[in-house]
Amino acid sequence: MDSRQLQPAKESGSLQSTALGEMRRAKFLAWCVHFYTATGLLAAALIAVLIVRGGDESFREAFWLMMLATFIDSTDGWLARRARVRQVLPGFDGRKLDDLVDFLNYTSLPLLLVWRANILEGGEAWWLLLPLLASAYGFSQADAKTDDGFFLGFPSYWNVVALYLYWLRLPDWLSLSIIIILALLTFVPTRYLYPSQRTPFSRLTIILCALWAVLLIFILSDVVRDARWLVLLSLIFPAYYMILSWAITLRRMAGAG
Repeated sequence: MDSRQLQPAKESGSLQSTALGEMRRAKFLAWCVHFYTATGLLAAALIAVLIVRGGDESFREAFWLMMLATFIDSTDGWLARRARVRQVLPGFDGRKLDDLVDFLNYTSLPLLLVWRANILEGGEAWWLLLPLLASAYGFSQADAKTDDGFFLGFPSYWNVVALYLYWLRLPDWLSLSIIIILALLTFVPTRYLYPSQRTPFSRLTIILCALWAVLLIFILSDVVRDARWLVLLSLIFPAYYMILSWAITLRRMAGAG
């Protein structure tokens, strides 16, 4: 057989081999992204151990791990889009894995910490079942994340709620009121900012969120003897987040009317 006839066959085989190698590399990277998401479960396991152990030092370490879990959750979506995980691994639902991790780190474990740290009196602790059930409802909603890049209903930031209730040690009635109101807001179709999405004020929100995270790091590091004023200062970002979210919702409702 003429060597010129063999050349196309060799080139075709080489192209197939290259395509196969690229597919394997893409699948490997996609699985790495899913594993990165799943490391949030490792953080959750350590958080659970620390909460059960109890004590201020253990609670502080648990909050450190909650921050780490939040960082993982904030970055795995970008990695997933870069690795095209939906196209490369269509048989594995990364969203379900993400929701599983988030329900633990944003809801179950923070509420467990609120109970373990005796933030509510024993007779009032059963109210913690309300945010637990409300969060389960929120995570199960098909439109929990809207097409225009918002969360619909209070987005189960119970890790943040637990952090401030633990630091501020408010009167029991006020802590309980905050928990009940935020739990009920899960059922109210209000839009809340989703910082990683391209929505109004997303860039400003990301910048303020980064500054807020730095403040939290200072507070958790215990480098300032009296950190209460830093805690109060850090409340500016949660207040900004809630007020702007409600303002956007009211503006849209007024426009629709």
